[in-house]
Amino acid sequence: MINQFGWSQALSQLFAPFAEQGLVPARVVVQHRGQYDLITPEGEAKAVISGRFAHEAGEGGFPVTGDWVAASVDSGSATIHAVLPRRTAFVRKAAGPGQIPQIVAANVDVAILAAALAPDFNSRRLERYLAIAWQSGARPLVVLTKADLCADVDEAVASAQAVAAGVDILAISSTTGDGLAGLAARLLPGETAVLVGSSGAGKSTLVNALAGEDRMAVGAIREGDGRGRHTTSHRELVLLPSGALILDTPGMREIALLDVDEGLSTTFEDIDALAEQCRFHDCGHTNEPGCAIVAALETGELDPDRWRNYQKLQREAAFSDRKEDRVARSAVRRKWVTIAKAQRANRKRRDW
Repeated sequence: MINQFGWSQALSQLFAPFAEQGLVPARVVVQHRGQYDLITPEGEAKAVISGRFAHEAGEGGFPVTGDWVAASVDSGSATIHAVLPRRTAFVRKAAGPGQIPQIVAANVDVAILAAALAPDFNSRRLERYLAIAWQSGARPLVVLTKADLCADVDEAVASAQAVAAGVDILAISSTTGDGLAGLAARLLPGETAVLVGSSGAGKSTLVNALAGEDRMAVGAIREGDGRGRHTTSHRELVLLPSGALILDTPGMREIALLDVDEGLSTTFEDIDALAEQCRFHDCGHTNEPGCAIVAALETGELDPDRWRNYQKLQREAAFSDRKEDRVARSAVRRKWVTIAKAQRANRKRRDW
């Protein structure tokens, strides 16, 4: 059964050391609080992680939906002992003051970035999602949902193309079925896609349409602001009739950047190319002579809103990096303070 969920010869080779320990391979298909649903060679199993693994797993080391794990299985119950190395990982900064990475999905081939065309399409938010998608290692695919509610679909697609060069962009309607065949054709058997986007983008409705049945709960958007409710409360990997796999995720109204330098460079490749044409290598892109960015803004070659969002995301990423460095330094200081206290306590015991 695991072959349908993406098991391969390469994974079999990675798993060899665990097989020698008598463990079996499994894939996480649903992630709950403290519990996981697995697909194993024998079928489905409910699982928890072993105490040793829970103690040794570092930051971001716990299993997430899409992970391949090494488990012991007994009568439909399983214990996870290790996570295999991830091929790709869709990561964002977890909510809260710390710089804690939250892995949204692992081992995905395609990152479907869902954006609703109604009540309004936000190209600035799409740029943020694109940066994280490119950083993940998966190939992004932009899906503009609710096309049946949009007055000018062609204009919306053009807006998306302006910020997502080189990325396939599809306008679809899960209600009428328009565009669904084109999307299904891009989801290949054995490949895994993760579906991410804001609440109200129609992600769960899209999964149900592709699956041909109601697999995910759906809800109406609020009339006041057009925002959706979090109808999806967990991450689930769904096997489609075509043999492709799709992973639905809860809606993310805010998605903070964390370590996305390469993703930003790819998303804003046009701006980086312009910056290389500046006369000075340390150009601040304000009033320096020979600044290609300023010239492009004046001629209209570069959209001012895109430039401002690029600067905003660069500042956010830089702040995140500085904050991460401070957190790391604080952790080192706390470690050595603890060591120093222990050494003083030992000296006092020897003196007694």
